[in-house]
Amino acid sequence: MMNIQPIHTDADLERAFARMEQLWTAEEGSEEADELEVLSILIEKYEDEHYPIGPSDPIEAIKFRMEQLGLTNQDLEPYIGSSGRVSEVLNRKRGLSLNMIRRLHHGLRIPYESLMSDAAA
Repeated sequence: MMNIQPIHTDADLERAFARMEQLWTAEEGSEEADELEVLSILIEKYEDEHYPIGPSDPIEAIKFRMEQLGLTNQDLEPYIGSSGRVSEVLNRKRGLSLNMIRRLHHGLRIPYESLMSDAAA
């Protein structure tokens, strides 16, 4: 039987994490799996309100996506331009243009929020 309560404090958060850890291997479709899902939503809500994370650095977002997909600098040329331009962008010597941002978003599914953060300026 689920005994889920709102998360109001960091102590509540720690208890929720501890319970979540106990439920981590719950069988899909079980009551424990449902409890795990509800706890994850409550934890996410509390963390978003109390520990917000700003947009990531655009270059770090690109590098992270490259790592995820196993891409090389050369693979970025369709999105950014020549190999020299890719190098300049990744080494922070050139900013991202609006067209580059659009192509990276559509081609690599990097969120606009990450590509257009203050660090892009």
